[in-house]
Amino acid sequence: MPERVIIDTDPGIDDALALLLALRSPELEIAAITTVSGNVPVDTATRNVFTILSLLPSAARPPVARGASKPRQKDPVFATYVHGDDGLGGLDRYRDAAGNPRYAPPSMTLSGRDSADEILYQLSATPKPITIVALGPLTNIAAAIEKDRGKMAASKRIVLMGGAINVPGNITPAAEFNIYVDPHAASIVFDSGIPLTVVDLDVTSQVRLTRDTITSEAALHQTTVSQFLCECTEALLAFAEERTGEASLCLHDPLAIGVVIDPSFVTKRAMHIEIETKGELTEGMTVADRRPLKPDWKKPTNAEACVEVDAPRFLSFFLERLLR
Repeated sequence: MPERVIIDTDPGIDDALALLLALRSPELEIAAITTVSGNVPVDTATRNVFTILSLLPSAARPPVARGASKPRQKDPVFATYVHGDDGLGGLDRYRDAAGNPRYAPPSMTLSGRDSADEILYQLSATPKPITIVALGPLTNIAAAIEKDRGKMAASKRIVLMGGAINVPGNITPAAEFNIYVDPHAASIVFDSGIPLTVVDLDVTSQVRLTRDTITSEAALHQTTVSQFLCECTEALLAFAEERTGEASLCLHDPLAIGVVIDPSFVTKRAMHIEIETKGELTEGMTVADRRPLKPDWKKPTNAEACVEVDAPRFLSFFLERLLR
């Protein structure tokens, strides 16, 4: 039986690829997609969700709700320098044979509820357990917890892409982007008592999709999705090559979807994690208690963090699902 999920997201190129993976995976039943400010402003993120849905048959379209436009206490932080002003690598530059935009702005019919209310509604609409998959900052999730902690406690678990346990951050030396954007929301989520699976940079940075792989694999499949994969990643690969010398991108958010579909892609370790909200140099840091002490000498564990990944197996799975 498919696992019922709500996906909270801020597309973003890797978010877009994660949504495509989820939509093309029969193991998942997507109850709703909710959007949040993160990689791009929330209105751009919401439009991008509809662009992604338009790549697939209309029967695959779940309800979409617009969420928070800014973090709880901070000014918004965006990553348009990575993902482009449109969040999808500048897709407006592509034209079809007739000269029309290849990715025309889609029609949008939003849910009448905001993201937090949509999450709470879906949790109460069916007795079937729901997993919340958080691919962006945790602003909406924290708002739902504060609005109705009892309903949120009924969720099966939260699987979130965020944090850096044993590796450097990717927005500051100490912090991963999603946690850094809204550390106060993250702190609420980690303190909520809801079962958490943390898909962190320790594992996502090991799953790398290269330009050569995209070119060789997509060339075998002349589909709308394969074309989208090539075109939305082109500018990001160029940016990565300029910054690091390697034309590759990390499949951060797709791996979080993969962990829901098949937990054996990763090895997890239970630990206590807290979020730094005040540090001048460490704001947004995921502080994990990794001390080799007996459990009764430490705070109780509140999360399972991913510490190892079978990167080749997940990458093969991802490409097969998107390009079949």
